[in-house]
Amino acid sequence: MNTISSAAESVDATTPSPAETPNTEATTAQTAVEGGAQGTAGPTPAPSARALLKQLQQQFPAFRDCLPLAIGIDKQLLARIPGLDRKTMRAALGIHTGSMRYLRSMEKATVRYDLDGVAGAEVTDTHRLHAKEQLQQRFKKEAERKKAEKAAAAEAEAARLRQEKLQQLASKFSRG
Repeated sequence: MNTISSAAESVDATTPSPAETPNTEATTAQTAVEGGAQGTAGPTPAPSARALLKQLQQQFPAFRDCLPLAIGIDKQLLARIPGLDRKTMRAALGIHTGSMRYLRSMEKATVRYDLDGVAGAEVTDTHRLHAKEQLQQRFKKEAERKKAEKAAAAEAEAARLRQEKLQQLASKFSRG
């Protein structure tokens, strides 16, 4: 038994506390973006998509201002940030372009923008329509979810009232 407790104590002594552990998500994103921009050698761990998106929003006006992105923006990102993990980048782009804010911007947009916020190609009617349809689907889903919640709450209230009524009847007719 002593060997087990001494082994556990040695693990506890070497494991850093949460306070000592740095925020690896933010640090990794910072390293990936800065390391890639400076051209440092060696593989950098891939940041989470959300951390990368936050970094892109800080670094590029098109992301920060939620402007309609130019077609091929992924190639621009790879050129600007060498060593960027493609899978993480695509996930970050998916989060960004699927956001309500971006879809609203696309719905009304006429021009697309590059990373620096410089206007480029026009937004096609097809892309505007797609954004509008995506928003309508989201609003419809949200309305259905709220309707289901309201129905569930009403059903729970009805069940509570039935149970209360049964308890009143039971107490009224019980021997006591």
